Amino acid sequence: MTIDEYKALHAASSSKRSKYGAVKSGGYDSRKEHQRANQLKMMLRAGLISDLREQVKYVLIPTQRDSDGNLLEKECSYKADFVYRRNGQLIVEDTKGVRTPEYIIKRKLMLHVHGIRINEI
Repeated sequence: MTIDEYKALHAASSSKRSKYGAVKSGGYDSRKEHQRANQLKMMLRAGLISDLREQVKYVLIPTQRDSDGNLLEKECSYKADFVYRRNGQLIVEDTKGVRTPEYIIKRKLMLHVHGIRINEI
């Protein structure tokens, strides 16, 4: 194997797609998420939205411990891609390609526990 063949093989193996085919882009988990981040940043600069935050964690079910403090179950949480305010209203967004069963349950728990409906982009 030549050096060029090795480099080509290594480059092909290091650019694997995610389980659902998303390709990382600009530090984000997908091109779609990267594009949405750029749109939101432009909206923020234009004053259309405020308080833009990324990867915001919401606890859906807290950690559960027994009476001695031993861990029984870890917390269940949801991480929103983007959270911001538009006209004073809190908006929680998720850029979705595939709606997994786990995501659907977390979406329902967000509404039940926090009273927040997730906007899917």
